[in-house]
Amino acid sequence: MNVNFVPNFKTMGKKTKKSEVDVVLIGAGIMSATLGTLINELSPDINIEIIERLDVVAAESSDAWNNAGTGHSALCELNYTPEQANGTVKIDKAINIAEQFEISKQFWTHLVEKGILTKPAEFIRQVPHMSAVFGEKDVKFLRTRFETLQKENLFKGMIYTEDKETLKDWVPLMMDGRDETEAMAATRMEIGTDVNFGALTKELIKHLQEKENITLSLNHEVRDIEREDDGRWEVEVKDLKTGEKREIKARFVFIGAGGRSLLLLEKSGIPEAKGYGGFPVGGQWLRCKNDAIIKQHHAKVYGKASVGAPPMSVPHLDTRYIDGKQALLFGPYAGFSTKFLKKGSYFDLPASIKLSNIRPMISAGLDNMDLTKYLITEVMKSPADKLNALKQFMPSAKMEDWGIEVAGQRVQVIKKDPKHGGILEFGTEIVSSADGSIAALLGASPGASTSVPIMINLLKKCFPERAKSDDYRKKLREMIPSWGKKLNDDATLCNDVRRRSAEALKLS
Repeated sequence: MNVNFVPNFKTMGKKTKKSEVDVVLIGAGIMSATLGTLINELSPDINIEIIERLDVVAAESSDAWNNAGTGHSALCELNYTPEQANGTVKIDKAINIAEQFEISKQFWTHLVEKGILTKPAEFIRQVPHMSAVFGEKDVKFLRTRFETLQKENLFKGMIYTEDKETLKDWVPLMMDGRDETEAMAATRMEIGTDVNFGALTKELIKHLQEKENITLSLNHEVRDIEREDDGRWEVEVKDLKTGEKREIKARFVFIGAGGRSLLLLEKSGIPEAKGYGGFPVGGQWLRCKNDAIIKQHHAKVYGKASVGAPPMSVPHLDTRYIDGKQALLFGPYAGFSTKFLKKGSYFDLPASIKLSNIRPMISAGLDNMDLTKYLITEVMKSPADKLNALKQFMPSAKMEDWGIEVAGQRVQVIKKDPKHGGILEFGTEIVSSADGSIAALLGASPGASTSVPIMINLLKKCFPERAKSDDYRKKLREMIPSWGKKLNDDATLCNDVRRRSAEALKLS
C-alpha cells in the first residue's frame, strides 16, 4: 500500500467536460484566422472553435516583430529568382508567389468592401519594394533579373538603376557615406506593400468572435488528438489557468500552430505524417531607435543571402508600420534553438524525433552542412559583427541608434526523399489525412503572405464535395475575381484587380 498517496478532493469526482463542434482550429494566428474567415464566408452555418495556448491571438509567427517578411510578393526577394549556371535567371517561383499574394489581396479587398475589415491602414500600407546589390557580379545578376521580370504582367512597372543620384533619391540612408566608385544597382516597385499580419489576424478573429457559432478559447493547450471509431477527432484540451481538461469532438481539425504543428500532427497518428521532421531556425533584428533616421527611409530593400542562409535570413533594411507608427529594422540574423516556438520548450526538437523521421532528419542534416556552419557563425556574432553587416547596407550606421529585437522561431520542413533519405524544404506544406478530416500546415516562407490561396487549396483538398458545388464556386469568384485564372497571362485582369485592391485598401 502506498502510504504517501494524498487524494486531491478538488478534482476527485469531477467529470471531464465534453463538447462537439464541426471544426477545431488549433492556433490563433494568421492561418487559422484566414481559414476560419473563409469557412464562415462560404458556409456560415459551420460551428468552429479556435484553440490558442497563449493569452492573446497572433503572438507568435504572425506578430509584426516576430515575422521575417511582411508582404512577400516576390517583387524584391532575390532568393525567389535564382541565377542559373548559364547566367539566366529562373523566375517561375517569383511568378507563382506574386500570383498567390494577389489572391490574398483580393480576399482582403472583399472583406474591406463588405465591412468586415474596417481600418485597412492598420494592417496594410504601400511601401516600395526594392532589391539592392553591390559589386559587378551581382549588378550583372540584378540587371538580368530585371530584364527577365519586366516582360511579365505581374512585374510591369519595375524600375532598374545603377545611377548614384537616383539611388540617393530612393534610399538616402544607404548612400550616405558610401564609396562613389562602388558598383551598385537596385530595382524598385512602387506598388509594394507592408502587411502587419498581427493586426490583420486580430481583426479577423474579432469578427469571428461576433458569430454565435464560433468560439475562441485562449490559454488552452491541446494535449492530445485521437481518432474516434465514428471517424471524428477527439481533441484533448487543458485550460492553463484553471487546470480543467476538456474533450472536444470535431469532424475536421486544422493544426495551424506554427512551429508546434509538427508535434501535434505526430500525436494524430495519421500515416501521412510519418517521415516528416522539423529544423528550427531562430533570429534577431537590429531595430532602429532614432526617429530622425527612421523617417529618412521608406522602402523594403532586400539584398542577396549568404551562402547556406535560409530564405527568412535574407538581409533587408525594412520599413514597417506597427501600431500605427513607422519602424525600421535590419536583419534578420539567424540563430539556432531547439524551441519550435518563441514561447516554446527547449525539448520541442527532441520530442519531435521519432523512428519514422530520424533517418530523413539525419540525411537532411548531412546534406545541409552549409546551413549548419552558417547558423553557428550567426550565433557567434557579436554586436559589432551585426553592425558591420548593417553597414554593408547603411555605411553611416552607429550602434547607439540601434537595439536588438528577438524575432520569432521558424521550423523548416524535413521530409523523406528516395534519393537522399531526407531533404530540407524552405516552403510551406499541407499534410492531411487520406479522408481530409485533419490537416496541418508545416514550414515557413512565404507563409502568411500566401495564407489565402493556401487555405483555399486546403478546403478543396479536405472538403472536395463542397468545393465542387456551384454555390461554393460562385461565392469564391465573388471574393476572388481572378480565382482559376492567371493574372500574369491577362494584363487587363491583372490591372483591374490591382486597381480595385488599391482603391479599397487605400494603397497610394
